[in-house]
Amino acid sequence: MEATKQDNKATVSGAHDALAFLEAEHRAVERLFTAFEKAADDDLEAKSALAQRACEELSIHAMLEEELLYPAAQEALPDSDKVDVEEAYVEHFLVKTLIAKFETMKAGDKGFDATFKVMSEMVGHHVEEEEEELFPELRKSNCNLRTLGEKMAKRKAELQSKLDAVGSRSVGDKTAAL
Repeated sequence: MEATKQDNKATVSGAHDALAFLEAEHRAVERLFTAFEKAADDDLEAKSALAQRACEELSIHAMLEEELLYPAAQEALPDSDKVDVEEAYVEHFLVKTLIAKFETMKAGDKGFDATFKVMSEMVGHHVEEEEEELFPELRKSNCNLRTLGEKMAKRKAELQSKLDAVGSRSVGDKTAAL
């Protein structure tokens, strides 16, 4: 969690453009996935906390991309690159479907670990495509990535504040070792 806080401070300060901001978020979620993989099978509390935190991070991240990045990409990219954006929306839908499953499951339930693994793999594929295909095209476009990054940082702070207000981060201390 400490590394995630550092990543967020760096990006919220406006020191990075939108793509650097999103790449830092990708690394933070990857650390959560790795920690889950390393958690002992019988450490249900840790697995539950890691899954909840990953779902929260992914939910906010998806909102940032859908509200800000993808519309900017559709505007800035030529038609030939817009299929990447359309595919990203579909991948988000699938990940959000898996996130919703965690509302009815808890660590130790049949399928909990498998659902988290599939979500991790889907997110890994999505991140790879964004970073290797979409992001390079956006870097070549006329999209103002610094302004977009500032909008993302502001929106993330708003969304995080809403999560904090409802107490969803109560498990955050359990993932502090990340």
